[in-house]
Amino acid sequence: MGGIAWLIAIRFRRRTVAFLMAYAVVWLASLWIAPVFGRVPLPCGSQEALRVQSWVYCVLNRNYVVPELRDTAFDLAAHLSHEFPGTVTLALDGNFPFVDGFPLLPHLSHDDGRKLDLAFFYSEGEAYMPGRVRSPVGYFAFEQGVSQCPETLPTLRWNLAWLQPFMAPLVPEPKRMKAALDWLANDHRVRRVFIEPHLKERFEIHSDKIAFQGCRAARHDDHIHFEIHQ
Repeated sequence: MGGIAWLIAIRFRRRTVAFLMAYAVVWLASLWIAPVFGRVPLPCGSQEALRVQSWVYCVLNRNYVVPELRDTAFDLAAHLSHEFPGTVTLALDGNFPFVDGFPLLPHLSHDDGRKLDLAFFYSEGEAYMPGRVRSPVGYFAFEQGVSQCPETLPTLRWNLAWLQPFMAPLVPEPKRMKAALDWLANDHRVRRVFIEPHLKERFEIHSDKIAFQGCRAARHDDHIHFEIHQ
């Protein structure tokens, strides 16, 4: 979509202004066109129990999923809100509004609207912090633990050690984390969930549906990835 806006903008002398205006038009148009391609947006800027964590995902059109995944995410959020009143479930990357198979970098698999990342649920001390995350975009604030992956493989498992001291001093809230993972593991629509093995052990999750994504993919000790069946 940015490419379409740029192709329009290069015809004008004031390209930056033209690009921003064209992108705004294309962005608004996507809200109406995406359902034709079987995609719907997750809510941005709302006060619902499920919401997109940052406006960045909405502006970049990374908050689109198929309706079945949207419903699953809303059901998860409703369950957590019922079990733990005041709980906010934050969505991160979903997919673009059009075309299966177009990569949502840096992800390896977010290309069909059937995958969604969720931010961790965090607490400060023992107090749950609704809607709060450790990093501005919900990613890259890693929970350290034992890794079975060698350091020499070509991989997307960035450590970003230099960035970690700048992350907010929050910790994953164990009750909500376990409840979310258990719910995803038992919902028939969910095909699989990715999270690092040390966190699966930490939150006492025993389902085989909760899996390790492999050593070449990005780390999953800063977010939960889940996907639904075709």
